[in-house]
Amino acid sequence: MDKVISQYQADENVMIQLFASWCAIHQLNASTLYAQAYPQQEKNLLLEKAIEEMDTDAVTVDTETLLNVLQLFGNEDLAFVVSEESEKLKKR
Repeated sequence: MDKVISQYQADENVMIQLFASWCAIHQLNASTLYAQAYPQQEKNLLLEKAIEEMDTDAVTVDTETLLNVLQLFGNEDLAFVVSEESEKLKKR
């Protein structure tokens, strides 16, 4: 059981890193987008850590992949915000 929990946490960390990278690539504030999706939650410490530790060469992730990963982890609200931001980016 510990292995399953550990693997889930590792996968969740990858999802957070992908989200932070997508935001960085598109010059968006990951913390702000997260707060839009989950206004009742306090700061996401894992997200803040991922932002701090992100390399200057962020991993390139396309929007569709990010949306699929977010939905896989039950982050539908965040996926919705990402989708809206993606549409705004297309109009630029």
